[in-house]
Amino acid sequence: MKHLWSFLIMAWLCLPGYSQSDEPFWLGADISGTTALEAWGGKLYNAKGEERENTVLMKEFGLNAVRLRVWVNPKDRFCSKEDVLVMALRAKQQGMAVMIDFHYSDWWADPGQQNIPAAWKDLNYKKMKKALAQHTRETLQLLKDNGIDVKWVQVGNETTNGFLWDMGRASTNMKQYAGLTLAGYKAVKSVYPQAEVIVHLDAACDPHRYRFIFEGLKQNGGKWDMIGVSVYPYWDQKANLTASDDETLEKCIANMNALYEKYQTPLMIVETGYEAARPEEGKAFMKRLISAAATQTGGHCKGVFYWAPEAEGHYKLGAFKDHKPTAIMEAFTEAQP
Repeated sequence: MKHLWSFLIMAWLCLPGYSQSDEPFWLGADISGTTALEAWGGKLYNAKGEERENTVLMKEFGLNAVRLRVWVNPKDRFCSKEDVLVMALRAKQQGMAVMIDFHYSDWWADPGQQNIPAAWKDLNYKKMKKALAQHTRETLQLLKDNGIDVKWVQVGNETTNGFLWDMGRASTNMKQYAGLTLAGYKAVKSVYPQAEVIVHLDAACDPHRYRFIFEGLKQNGGKWDMIGVSVYPYWDQKANLTASDDETLEKCIANMNALYEKYQTPLMIVETGYEAARPEEGKAFMKRLISAAATQTGGHCKGVFYWAPEAEGHYKLGAFKDHKPTAIMEAFTEAQP
C-alpha cells in the first residue's frame, strides 16, 4: 500500500499542467518613477481615457510584479527607502510581487556611472562593506516591518564593470567588487532568507561581459541566486552589438541558455524597452521576447520586466503616448505565457 501511494503521488505530480512550485511566469514593470510623476502633477489613463494609478494600470495589463529602485540619499525624497515603501504597499494591495533594485548611489547607477554615495565617499573597503550592508538591511527591514514580502533583490544595477567606483570597479578591483557583492548578498538573506539575490548586467546579447563578471565573482567568493539581464534592441544596435531586433533576441536567448548551463542559476529579464514612437514594432518585439523567454530557455528564464513604461518626454523607450498606453503594452496581455 505504501508503494502504491507513492506511485499515485508521483503520477499526479507528472500530470500535464501541474507545477510543483505553482510559480507563474513573471511579467513586470519598473515603475519607480510613479510617486515623482504624481508629485509633478502627472496623470495616467487607460485606453478608454479613464484615469488610473500606475500600479493599478499595470495590473490591468496582466502584470504580476513590480521593480522598485532604491537610492541611498537622493536629493529629493524620490527613490528613498521611505518612498519605495509607498510604492511597495500599492503593489501589495494589487497582489503583485516586488523586486527591489539597490543602486548603491545617491542617483542613477548604470554601466556609465557607479558613483559612491556622498556619505560614503571617505570610507575604506571594510567600512564600505559595512555601510552597504547596513543600508541594505535597513531598507529591507522597513519593508518587512510593513508587511511587504520581497521576492527578489538586486545587489547593484547594471554592474557590468562593478559598482561603487573606483573601489568596486570590476576591471581593476574584481576582488573588492566580489566582496561588496557578498556583503549585500548576506544582508539580504539576514532579512529575507527566501529572497532571490540578483546580479544584473546590461546588453544580454553580449556573452563576453557576462563571462567577465560572473567568472570574476565565482573566483573571488561572490554570491548570487539569479542572473538579471537587460534587453534593449535600440541600445544594442546603437552600440553595433547587433544589427536588428531579430539578432538582439536570438543572441539574448542564446546567452541566457549558455549562462544557465555554466552557472546553474535561473535568469530574469529585469529591464527591457522599445522605441515608443514605433508602437506596433514594439508590440511585435515584446510578444516575441516574452514568448521566447518563457518557452526557449528550458524554463530557466523566470520573467520579463519593462522599464518605466509610463515614461515619456526625453525618454524614448517607454510604452505610453499622451499619458496613455500604446500598443506596446498590449504585448503583455496578448503574449501571456
